[in-house]
Amino acid sequence: MKDQRPKTLEHIRQVRNKLDLIINKLHDRARDHDISKLEEPEKSIFDEYTPKLKNTTYGSVEYKQFLKEMKVALDHHYKHNRHHPEHFVYHECNGCFKRFIGMPDYCDVCGYSQFTKRPDISQMNLIDVIEMFCDWKAATLRHADGDILNSIDINKKRFEISDQLASILRNTAKIL
Repeated sequence: MKDQRPKTLEHIRQVRNKLDLIINKLHDRARDHDISKLEEPEKSIFDEYTPKLKNTTYGSVEYKQFLKEMKVALDHHYKHNRHHPEHFVYHECNGCFKRFIGMPDYCDVCGYSQFTKRPDISQMNLIDVIEMFCDWKAATLRHADGDILNSIDINKKRFEISDQLASILRNTAKIL
């Protein structure tokens, strides 16, 4: 029987190399996280609303109203920060509810030409999801009544997160 240690050691080396690539990507994300908040059109709006958001409950009517008022900054922020589900969208036909990744002129199923833009977490990669989770956790620390498990539950519905991914996020919250 041939000694398999060299092949096992090569496998270990390859896994370490892949983990190092992921770690380096995460270091890049940590360095660049939310840097767009330091420039306009985001800075002045976040300067105004960050203190207001602190005393709101995540997902409340008041919180949602503040998000509407912050639309200009948030649209810019989501466009430039892929750790937000809103960075990725699909367009849902208002007639038959078929999903389209790009914006079609009309629905090829029902012919309808009106669509609703929705965030699409399924287009994210694992690095995006890790940064998103860390962002959610840090955001809970800025709210007087922040709770990562509650945030996961709200965001599960808000972003159509699968039961499986929601469980993974909850399990991760428990070890942080």
